[in-house]
Amino acid sequence: MFAFRAGDAASPRSRELPVGLADRIRPTTPVAGRLLPVPPALAPLFPDGALRRGSTTTVAGLPGHGATTLALALLAAASQTGSWCAAVGLPDPGVVAAAELGIDLRRVVFVPHPGQGWAEVAGDLLPGVDVVLVRPPGRARQTAARHLVARARERQAALVVLVEHVSAWPEGGDLALSVGALAWEGVGRGHGHLQGRRAEVRVSGRRSAGRAVECSLWLPAPSGVVAAAEVEDGPDGAGPDDGPKAA
Repeated sequence: MFAFRAGDAASPRSRELPVGLADRIRPTTPVAGRLLPVPPALAPLFPDGALRRGSTTTVAGLPGHGATTLALALLAAASQTGSWCAAVGLPDPGVVAAAELGIDLRRVVFVPHPGQGWAEVAGDLLPGVDVVLVRPPGRARQTAARHLVARARERQAALVVLVEHVSAWPEGGDLALSVGALAWEGVGRGHGHLQGRRAEVRVSGRRSAGRAVECSLWLPAPSGVVAAAEVEDGPDGAGPDDGPKAA
């Protein structure tokens, strides 16, 4: 479901949601104490093996490194189990790729062009959906970030924030996922085509129990889903792709 057209971005009223949207997608089951599932490959990154309602998770990574894929993948299992989700500020969400990640597009509201009111749009959606993914257009203002974190906690929705650098979200996150080194699969010297992207993901944050976890993930795998990358040894017996480890 797309809430706005691309041409709406310049409108001063572009942040306003369609009348009754939040009520139509508002969950009808109790939410207290519930966890929201994530794909199996991502469960080891979370202390509870799932997204906790009321929490904020940041996903940071440079363009092309798979951060958007990782952030969108956090919506997949939740949408499949009937939860409503929203994605705010992704100009080209790539619905085909999103479907390949396992996202139930019937349960997701896309607001690709919220304009300068991105924080207000995300805040308006938090009372009516289970997971809100938001991508600020740049470094977020402290007041906007603090408001969204508090609103997510109050409404018991999971907030996922996609940024290029961790410093772009001044409130930090309960969990912070950072996408680092990557390698493409399927391309040889002058031949082949891109099939999969393998990246190193590091997890830290207030709820990481004081330890940073690193793992290698396909973002995405050749099949289009996010998956754990197998350990592959290099010529010296210790390849660049070590398995999940705690730092």
